[in-house]
Amino acid sequence: MLISEPLVELEPVKDDVAKRLARIAGHATSLKRFWDDDRECAEMLTQISAVRAALDATAKRILEHHIDHCVADAIAQGHAEDAVKELKKALDRLI
Repeated sequence: MLISEPLVELEPVKDDVAKRLARIAGHATSLKRFWDDDRECAEMLTQISAVRAALDATAKRILEHHIDHCVADAIAQGHAEDAVKELKKALDRLI
């Protein structure tokens, strides 16, 4: 992160992401239980699809926050080139 963020702006995002990750963890635990219980493959694939979608949505939320706050703040402070480089690195990790 290029610029430190005020805690006030970060709290709602932290809470939202924490809730999303807890749901994802629950889905992942269910997958293990499905496997151990010899559940149907179709059920497992549906659960895997749900986990992927939830991870993608969580990543999007984090990326949006990064752009709206970290990148925008860095650009406003005259660090546009560094902000773009960091954003590209973040996208490379995500994709």
